[in-house]
Amino acid sequence: MSTNPHDLTVAYSKFTTSRPQLLQFYHIHRHISNHFEPALIPGARERFTSMYSMHLWFNSGGRLGTNAVSVDGGFPSFIPEEVKEIKDPFARALAQRIQRLPVKLQVGFSESCIMSSCVKPRFQRDTNPAVLLHCFDSSCLEWRRTYPLLEDAAVETWAIDILGWGFSDLERLPPCDAASKRYHLYQLWRTHIQRPMILVGPSLGAAVAIDFAVNFPEAVDKLILIGASVHVEGTGLLTKLPKFLAYAGVSLLKSLPLRLFANLLAFDDISLSTCFDWTNVGRLHCLLPWWEDATVNYMLSGGYNVVNQIKQRLHSELPDATIRQIPDCGHLPHVEKPEMVARLIADFALSGTRKEEQNPIVLNSAGEKNTSSFIC
Repeated sequence: MSTNPHDLTVAYSKFTTSRPQLLQFYHIHRHISNHFEPALIPGARERFTSMYSMHLWFNSGGRLGTNAVSVDGGFPSFIPEEVKEIKDPFARALAQRIQRLPVKLQVGFSESCIMSSCVKPRFQRDTNPAVLLHCFDSSCLEWRRTYPLLEDAAVETWAIDILGWGFSDLERLPPCDAASKRYHLYQLWRTHIQRPMILVGPSLGAAVAIDFAVNFPEAVDKLILIGASVHVEGTGLLTKLPKFLAYAGVSLLKSLPLRLFANLLAFDDISLSTCFDWTNVGRLHCLLPWWEDATVNYMLSGGYNVVNQIKQRLHSELPDATIRQIPDCGHLPHVEKPEMVARLIADFALSGTRKEEQNPIVLNSAGEKNTSSFIC
């Protein structure tokens, strides 16, 4: 086992629906030099657990002080009006911060500018930024409960909508296959981020992260994969569907009953009212007029298949994996257990800022005491 924080260490594991969930941490060899202490600021727990407070509190200005952001403020005009019906205060607060940035993308035979949705950090650090991707057919609102805690930890954080999902302007629809999603993320990084990233991918977002890191290694410093869905070989037989059947399937995918059922499966022990509200958060982007076309385009294109990339490029680097388990949690720990996920991401994102080796985090799982799930 290597104790050098600058060594090349990479990890992955097969997607699992069993609890607890897995977080996989990848180091891409790159020297980092600064002196910031990675820790969540005092009081973050109290602020976060005040679910019914009139205000949410976020770190801003690169300091450990906080500013209040009203939950009941205005929303960007490009977000569907149904956002006003959402009760989750964290979703409402993060939705207010979504903006669109210009990203150049090839559309047909000409280069076009896609106004691409994301949440930008409030401050810039000397350390490399964390860039949060999302699951299949989701949006940056997936990070609503973890994002403010990462800011409290002084991690410079972006939450990005993958091309074809989220709230980008796709009125002039570009291709939404895996290659286009990869190129779009690269152009967004090259234009607006411009530093190596700590790229975070949950579920299918893990496949997006691996695919991107293999093709643009200069853009990625570290990888964090959460509940990684990386061994499914694309969309399979769905690529052979007639278009009318593909559109019928996508219409079903947007339906409230199916989404509600999926949320009941994805989350561990939440109330029906919370599940209904989180379902509305998760399907909000589906209400944009180009969502069906973009999703069918992705489905018929074959989707993500990173199995060969793992075998060819990552397999030899797996022995130095770091795997952390999130106990008593469903498929989206960054929604269910945001404090734990924020702590793990912050510690890993800021590792290497001090010379001494960081101690493993000890997690408790059901029926066991002081069970360490740290693997390296």
